[in-house]
Amino acid sequence: MDTVVLNLEPIIRLTDEQFYQLCMANKDLNLELDAKGELIILPPVGGESGNQEADLITDLNIWNRQTKLGIVFSSSTIFSLPNGAKRSPDAAWVELSRWEALTVEQRQKFPPLTPDFIIELRSQSDSLKTLQNKMQEYIENGLRLGWLINPQAKQVEIYRPEHPIELLKMPALLSGEEVLPGFELQV
Repeated sequence: MDTVVLNLEPIIRLTDEQFYQLCMANKDLNLELDAKGELIILPPVGGESGNQEADLITDLNIWNRQTKLGIVFSSSTIFSLPNGAKRSPDAAWVELSRWEALTVEQRQKFPPLTPDFIIELRSQSDSLKTLQNKMQEYIENGLRLGWLINPQAKQVEIYRPEHPIELLKMPALLSGEEVLPGFELQV
């Protein structure tokens, strides 16, 4: 299955609540909404990608449990970005004070914020250009650090605000820098 993009604009512009209700009514689908109002239906990942994603989340969560600096999220979490897009990174982390500043309702639905840190893992069904555009969108909406891991090309793209994209060959040791102090990931 490929990613499907539906242009709803000629008919309707989904509100935050309508998109939330659409997701709740279709829990078996991975849905996103871009800033233009296009509905994106994402294919499921295969076993290898799912396992790699689980390992990334586990490593991030172990570090976070030790430091207690924030909250870790899985790819099932949709974030409502400032530009109106509703995005779901493969792994995400939000600094604790930013999370605690949200209301209970905001935490229960799609948090209205951009994560401080994300990881996107390119699966066999992902377009590299689409993921690169998504990473750039995160940066433009306040992301502090992002890693796009591309196993097919054996490389990692590191995204930081106001910096050019850094390209590393795998295997590589990635640093959480000042965003995730002390966090390192071997990929």
